[in-house]
Amino acid sequence: MTAVLLAGTTSDAGKSILAAGLCRALTRRGLSVAPFKAQNMSNNSAVCPSGGEIGRAQALQAAACGLQPRVEFNPILLKPGSDRTSQLVVLGQAQGNVSARSYVEHRTHLRNTAAQALKQLEQDYDLVVVEGAGSPAETNLRDTDVANFGLAEAANLPVYIIGDIDRGGVLAHLYGTYHIVDPTDAARIQGFIINKFRGDESILTPGLDELRQRTGVPTIGVFPFIPGLWIDAEDSLQSIVGAPLGPPTTALGTSRLTVAAIRLPRVSNATDIEALACEPGVTVSWATDPDHVATADLVIIPGSKSTISDLQWLIDTGLAEVITDRAATGRPVLGICGGYQMMCATITDDVEHLSDTPHTPVPALGIFDTDIVFHPTKTLIRHDDGAYEVHHGQVSRTTEKPWIGEEGNRRGALYGTHRHGQLENDAFRRAFLRDIATHCGKGDTFIVSPNTSFNDARMAQLDAIADAWEQHVDIDALLDNIRTYRTRTQTTTGRTPTP
Repeated sequence: MTAVLLAGTTSDAGKSILAAGLCRALTRRGLSVAPFKAQNMSNNSAVCPSGGEIGRAQALQAAACGLQPRVEFNPILLKPGSDRTSQLVVLGQAQGNVSARSYVEHRTHLRNTAAQALKQLEQDYDLVVVEGAGSPAETNLRDTDVANFGLAEAANLPVYIIGDIDRGGVLAHLYGTYHIVDPTDAARIQGFIINKFRGDESILTPGLDELRQRTGVPTIGVFPFIPGLWIDAEDSLQSIVGAPLGPPTTALGTSRLTVAAIRLPRVSNATDIEALACEPGVTVSWATDPDHVATADLVIIPGSKSTISDLQWLIDTGLAEVITDRAATGRPVLGICGGYQMMCATITDDVEHLSDTPHTPVPALGIFDTDIVFHPTKTLIRHDDGAYEVHHGQVSRTTEKPWIGEEGNRRGALYGTHRHGQLENDAFRRAFLRDIATHCGKGDTFIVSPNTSFNDARMAQLDAIADAWEQHVDIDALLDNIRTYRTRTQTTTGRTPTP
């Protein structure tokens, strides 16, 4: 009953994906493992069976452990709605909006919330793999830190620091992290991990030897760059606009389908498009170019954390006109959550978009004869098929026919739903692609794969990362160090965990 913290020298150093891989590797060894991230900042979220929401990275890590997501895996979630404010979600439930400055005032009690959640998980599982947030070297935030050394101190955790060598300067990042933090925090660092290495490792070895001489900390593993990791990306903004998502696939028929997903400024749950990219003959890419959107077989407007602001962005960029022209001529458009709301007639939002004229409907794209009104209480639903809903906006009036059960809208080649993850349902996705092919005049030439499994594709990527852990880290030694860390530190310092 213990835990280990994987921190990173920077954001996107590989913490999320390496934590998922370690979860998978240890689960395959027969341990009961749980993921944990005290504080996550992301608009990619998932809904737990209990009804609360957590960051999608922790939902992926739960899948790596063979678990359903639970709110304790990510007790604090910040969902940015602008550059200055975020929605604060605590133990799965929205608590209102906070600014960067006002959030600091919450951190003391939130650290207690996080530590208690971690303590509960340690009682329930053999090992908890804890993912840090951002960089632990932000000394200006140390006094109120929730997710890095503040948590490590509260729960007496061993810490391993991950550095991304693909960015350059990894030795300086690791050395600087060790030396800028307080010596009591630095003493918790048990090892360094190099991520995304390419080339001959022997050339790197002298640098790692010198790093150990200067810090006393060993490098426990050098992970190679693993090509083809793309499912459940933490941040869609890392994707290159116009570049295909995922690996290239060969069409089973004589035609392909092209999908343009609008990369909104405040896109949320961007992973909704990934299941389509797993299909042979389907080319999916993020788009901001009106010509790309005009010529694609299917256009997807994904979710948004700031629906009205992103709607205005569509109008300002000319994309709104292209989308409505497509709709008028019966060419396929799919809106998911916020994207669905943008396709409606009006949106009244006094929750995410505060204005000088409250309760005033804002004209939307007008594709569906449906009105949306935002409610203060967020809808959080996890459906039996794994799809889920996370939204404040509610349908207040519609003359349209529903699409999925009694939910959403469907008219010809126009589709709208509040459900995220629906396309991960293999049977549903195949039927949807057949419809799209028919509407595009490719019903006889585009062949839908009968056996593509999105879950298998996801697990294959998790297994690939777990394999890398087994190949490049002495996991037995790692586990031994994690198991004995608290005993050793309590003996030498007299300190005990203080969640």
